[in-house]
Amino acid sequence: MNTHRVETVIRRDRTVLLKDLPFQAGESVEVIISQCSSRDKKKERYPLRVTSVKYVDPTKPVAGGDWNVSQ
Repeated sequence: MNTHRVETVIRRDRTVLLKDLPFQAGESVEVIISQCSSRDKKKERYPLRVTSVKYVDPTKPVAGGDWNVSQ
């Protein structure tokens, strides 16, 4: 089963227009329509892209006291 996702808006005459579909003319397809929630539209793809990272003592050993070798 070949699946293709298209996001579009309902036209004023309450119709949907789908263009440039990757199927051949005469092929049988199934159309399922679901409403997008406003939360899904605002969801960023990379939410951490603009955040900064601060390293405090990046060369300090982590849990050094937990190793038997260091005792």
